[in-house]
Amino acid sequence: MQTAWLDEQNIIRVDFAETDDKPINEPIIKDNKNHFQVDSIHWDNKTATIKLVEFLPMDNSLYIEWNDVEIPIYPRDIVRSPIFDQMYDASKELLGANYSPDQTTFSVWSPIASNMVLVLVDETYQMSRNSNGVWSKTIDQDCHLMSYYFKITVHGKEEKVNDPYAKSMTANSQEAVVIDVRQFDPDDFRKVPSPDIRKEETIIYELHIRDATVAKSSGVKHRGKFLGLTERETTNPENYSTGLSYIRELGCTHVQLLPVQDFARVNELKPDKTYNWGYDPLYYFVPEGSFSTDPKDPKVRIKELKQMIQAFHEENLSVILDVVFNHVFEHETSAFEKLVPGYYFRYTKDGQVSNATGTGNDLATERKMVRKFILDCVDYLLTEYRIDGFRFDLMGIIDVETMRMIRNRCEQEDRSILLLGEGWEMDTPLSSTQKSTISQSDQLCEISFFNDRFRDIMKGNIGDPTDKGFTNGNGHYIERLPQLVSGSSQSRYGDAIFSDPLQSVNYVECHDNHTLWDRLQLSNPNATAETQKRMHQLATGITILSQGIPFIHAGQEFYRTKQGDDNSYIAGDSINQLDWYRREKEDHYVQWVRNLIQLRKNYRLLRLGDTEEIKHRLHTIFAPDPVFGYLLAGAREDLAIFINPANYAMKIEKPAAGRWKKLLSNYFGSEGMNDYVLEPKSEIKAYELVIYHKRRRS
Repeated sequence: MQTAWLDEQNIIRVDFAETDDKPINEPIIKDNKNHFQVDSIHWDNKTATIKLVEFLPMDNSLYIEWNDVEIPIYPRDIVRSPIFDQMYDASKELLGANYSPDQTTFSVWSPIASNMVLVLVDETYQMSRNSNGVWSKTIDQDCHLMSYYFKITVHGKEEKVNDPYAKSMTANSQEAVVIDVRQFDPDDFRKVPSPDIRKEETIIYELHIRDATVAKSSGVKHRGKFLGLTERETTNPENYSTGLSYIRELGCTHVQLLPVQDFARVNELKPDKTYNWGYDPLYYFVPEGSFSTDPKDPKVRIKELKQMIQAFHEENLSVILDVVFNHVFEHETSAFEKLVPGYYFRYTKDGQVSNATGTGNDLATERKMVRKFILDCVDYLLTEYRIDGFRFDLMGIIDVETMRMIRNRCEQEDRSILLLGEGWEMDTPLSSTQKSTISQSDQLCEISFFNDRFRDIMKGNIGDPTDKGFTNGNGHYIERLPQLVSGSSQSRYGDAIFSDPLQSVNYVECHDNHTLWDRLQLSNPNATAETQKRMHQLATGITILSQGIPFIHAGQEFYRTKQGDDNSYIAGDSINQLDWYRREKEDHYVQWVRNLIQLRKNYRLLRLGDTEEIKHRLHTIFAPDPVFGYLLAGAREDLAIFINPANYAMKIEKPAAGRWKKLLSNYFGSEGMNDYVLEPKSEIKAYELVIYHKRRRS
């Protein structure tokens, strides 16, 4: 059976089966009205490449008469051409199921479909096609909570496809559901103000919905659910705070949630049997059903996600969503591929689907309708769920122009929207200047990047679990510390990564790779547990005290362990759940992190947010190797910070004479705290981080 493909506007390729003989007559290319003149035919084994004298129309009426056989011509590589994007640009169309009580209009973009049928519950309706490739049908009745899907005919085959713009789904993403999303706002959802947090005040706490409360020790009723993070004053059996109350007490300003949009690999009807971080996206507008108390009811997941967001807002916590706009779970079975095969994904020069993400596909964010989809989703999450920020997974896959347009949309809000992402350089078919990588940070002002240099210098290169950094390697890389603590934005300290310190997201641990505690077991196996804890405290402390945006992984503040698993994305609750008994056991560390966070909030010197002011106020202090010290010089007060990554005590000298008060140390006892120190020299203990404060004379 022959198949003919339109790969360019004047190029057709015809594939013949091994059993087919090459035709001896000339092909006739035609549509319902015209014949098209053949320029040349080139054979490569069983594939004929036919070049036409003129450009062909891109519609579904083209066919070839050849060898007494009529062969339909289907669009293939042409869908990735600029002309296709231009001809079928539907960027201004309202897609999805757009509901009102009197009628619902269903709209879906598929320029190459030869037919589209709406299936609403058990009724079928023929849809009509616009010139820009949008198929639509208006149903004049109240369609609220009705399930629907489309029967699409593409490349001569009919199959079922769900609406990529669906706002809710039946369990396990079987069918889309028409829904009046606003109807399920909790009481006062739009009246509770979003937290008013300036960017330089940001402190991020990364959390997975299920991990947060699924353990029995959480004391939460709705364990592992959206609602679990609405419950207040929960405790473990020994009366130590857990869940939402614990997060509030810790003092971070933003909770960054691992993906909450509909994802694969978890059976929503049996959520306790499987586990997933959520980086297998299915339907981007739909909340994940396994986090709801009733995945069979399409309205419950919407209401409960909103209830959780409202609970965070009521506790003055902003909500960042981790969004995965770089790939889909399976490109072959995705709604995108079914609607317009070959369009939504990038391809390599040899015609293969690009796989820089390592997940089997890269979304082609630079194409008009992919970009529209992403922008529509961002707009929807801002408007309907009142989200306060977005963390872009593998942001280096996304093109710069799309990220700029996202930034511009977020700037229209009447509140601060935080944007950050992974700016890794990845081998996707885009030029380096088009990728949203750290090297392009000057093109993406107001967008922040995870600072992998900070991470690796603090604890060792992520690619080698035995490698050591400053905190666990006796001061290794000490010469790079001035740059790190200044937000990686100071040319005076060598190669600055950012022109704005608030583009630097400083971290030593996140959901990926080993937790810091597990890493220390590998990099420093001969150290005592007490020494490993001190190293851990140094790394966390420097993260919170450095210029830029501090980022803490949930449980980092009580030495979170995943039992050595460095990629726990499907590892289950026993590995991933927060251990609220461990939180109790390590409460001294929790209290110290709380104090560090409060210190950062109390002193503007720790969160300057301006490159020139940092240059003026931050200065390194001479200290015995390998101690690192730096001064933050204010108009009325100074802070001096010293970090000793060695296993022995040393003498340090204050940067100036005066009454220095010891504010905080990771030696948790109260001895010496808030005492004034007049002597120019004092002792810094092994693996100690200490902060001194001095008021200036008026």
